[in-house]
Amino acid sequence: MILTPVELDAIQAHAVRDYPAECCGVLLTRGGERRLMPLRNVQDELHRRDPARYPRDSRTAYHVHAQDALAIERLLQQGFSVAVLYHSHIDAGAYLSETDRRQALLGQDPRQHDPLFPDAVYLVLSVLGGKVAGMAGFRWDRARRDFAPVDLEGETSA
Repeated sequence: MILTPVELDAIQAHAVRDYPAECCGVLLTRGGERRLMPLRNVQDELHRRDPARYPRDSRTAYHVHAQDALAIERLLQQGFSVAVLYHSHIDAGAYLSETDRRQALLGQDPRQHDPLFPDAVYLVLSVLGGKVAGMAGFRWDRARRDFAPVDLEGETSA
């Protein structure tokens, strides 16, 4: 199971609530324990402070709040694992963009490096006009050295 129906509803509500900004979040698991964490996107703040370094605003990018990143790190230290990383695309399709790939790989060469969370599902939601229009999941394929689509329908029910 990738996401329970309750988790999926919460993620979709987060994407709608944050529109027209990209939303971002994570699902962490430890044994049977699951923690869904909507994260704060501070991209607009970074863009306002330093548009040369951060040329994109929250409609086309996200940057996780430092306190949220710290909370994730604490949970990882407590034995949790990242199961799902999600974000939305605003008025665009649900696909893994080149920027999404670079961020997952921390800018590394995919021929030589795995993503930071190679076992996680990377979920992208398409939000058109404030409504979720679709979503797609991707998981790192070690043999292909690339992300491969995941069947969310077959793996979403509880």
